Amino acid sequence: MRSIRRVVWMVLCLGLCQGCSGTPDGTPDTAAPAVETGPPWFEEIGAASGLVFDHVSGHDGRFVFPEIVAGGAALFDMDGDGDLDAYLVQSGDARDPGGVKGANRLFRNEGSGTFVDVTEDSGAADTGYGMGVIVGDYDNDGDPDLYVTNLGPNALLRNDGQGKFTDVTEVAGVGHEGWGTSGAFFDYDNDGDLDLFVTNYVEWSLAIEQVCYGLSGLPDYCDPTNYNTPAKDLFYRNDGNGRFTDLTEEAGFHAAFGNGLGVVTADFDRNGFQDIFVANDTMLNQLWLNQDGQRFVDEALLRGCAMDENGKAKAGMGVAIADIDDDSDEDIIVVNLLGQTDSVFVNEQGIFRDATGAVGLGQASRWYTRFGVGLIDFNNDGHLDLYEANGRVTSNDESETDDVYAEPNALFRGLAGGKFEHVALPGGTTESLIETSRAAAFGDIDGDGGVDVLVVNKDGPAHLLRNVVPDRGNWAALRVLDRHGRDAFGAVARVTVGERVLTRTVRAAYSYCASNDPAIHIGLGSATRIDAVEVRWIDGTLERFGPVASGATTTLRRGQGS
Repeated sequence: MRSIRRVVWMVLCLGLCQGCSGTPDGTPDTAAPAVETGPPWFEEIGAASGLVFDHVSGHDGRFVFPEIVAGGAALFDMDGDGDLDAYLVQSGDARDPGGVKGANRLFRNEGSGTFVDVTEDSGAADTGYGMGVIVGDYDNDGDPDLYVTNLGPNALLRNDGQGKFTDVTEVAGVGHEGWGTSGAFFDYDNDGDLDLFVTNYVEWSLAIEQVCYGLSGLPDYCDPTNYNTPAKDLFYRNDGNGRFTDLTEEAGFHAAFGNGLGVVTADFDRNGFQDIFVANDTMLNQLWLNQDGQRFVDEALLRGCAMDENGKAKAGMGVAIADIDDDSDEDIIVVNLLGQTDSVFVNEQGIFRDATGAVGLGQASRWYTRFGVGLIDFNNDGHLDLYEANGRVTSNDESETDDVYAEPNALFRGLAGGKFEHVALPGGTTESLIETSRAAAFGDIDGDGGVDVLVVNKDGPAHLLRNVVPDRGNWAALRVLDRHGRDAFGAVARVTVGERVLTRTVRAAYSYCASNDPAIHIGLGSATRIDAVEVRWIDGTLERFGPVASGATTTLRRGQGS
């Protein structure tokens, strides 16, 4: 009977989303079938590594909407010692935020992929009802700072470079009290300092909370459409003196609201200024094109990435971008709800085509609710793979665990031509890891050349997935820095490896409520070096470096190339 109910549930989901769940163009899915289960790609080492963190949503019987989407993470080098530290965003109690159980945690990497909790006396334990974290060196002192998004006031934590943080929210003027989720530090006007964009999800409060029911007839979490209160996103200009000015309306962001969950930035139209893509839940996505550092205009509808090819707005959650087809421009992948496919928007000179089915994700991606996402070359073969962190937003009485929202994560192997095949081993691990996953952050935590994954699980332990792909190819990593010594967000590297030219961008902001290692990781396959690197800085200046040896991280600093 349980298996029959499960089939009926899936049929209902797929039927309700018929227009958005098949291959977008009606053509067969061209992906190869799932590969046979083989050696694992990842080994879960969270607790064993010292990274002990249990997320707390605050759920105690009543279904309070923010509980179901909370949980953020960052991998970043807080102290400049060359390895990645971890920051994990705690939630607490949405009805009474600010308590000790809502304190975020900071873990220092000891240099070999083992971690020590250094939260005490670090100043990093913001206690708001936490959602996500944005990392960037806003004051150009060479140390990455933290911006924490909350249900309630957000917080800006200034890093002194020694693992100590100071809350400068009030001085900086960035403590918005809405419901922040994802965001990005980026330089919108090419003036050399990082500005800040933050998505807000829903204009929500306990006063408007509702009682909703799942298919079982029992109380469950509501959908954002039940509230019908999409939020205005935030844009702050960095004034260069430790302060920001709220330019949300002056820059044009008041022109369209949405239920924003995912954010990425890139120069999509190649006019020399950074643009913003926002994945909205149940509403049209937004592509905010930067008008020469003055204001932004949403052209998602005009350029083909507001909705899928069937005209359906999906439940956009996490988002990642990369040049998946080696044509030198940024393609977009948005992950969505159970019953809906991913949305793969292939960039064709600034116009986007929904190619979800053509790349192999039309059928394979629809079986879970996806949040965290990354396009990463995990096996170092020169092709970007796809990792998705999954977890439902409505209960499932067929769950294999006590958590009725839990789902396995998913892994897709990248193939030539920007296509993907489903790896049958769920999430790439031999051990069954079935949780309600939210943020996924990506970076090489032990310096062995394999990119690892940090996953936050709602009301569960964080997972640290160490890359154990057998027979990985050769690799090289590029740390691209501007004149101030900070990561040069938005700089584009054209990397020549033999006859291939790979295009990669320096960014930390992608996935869901997460910040990632901004170092550019290049899988070399059997090649033993990068032959040349051409860096296009955000102001259009070109600089050449190389060759670059494999097996190490090489720093490319502006002004030191040719």
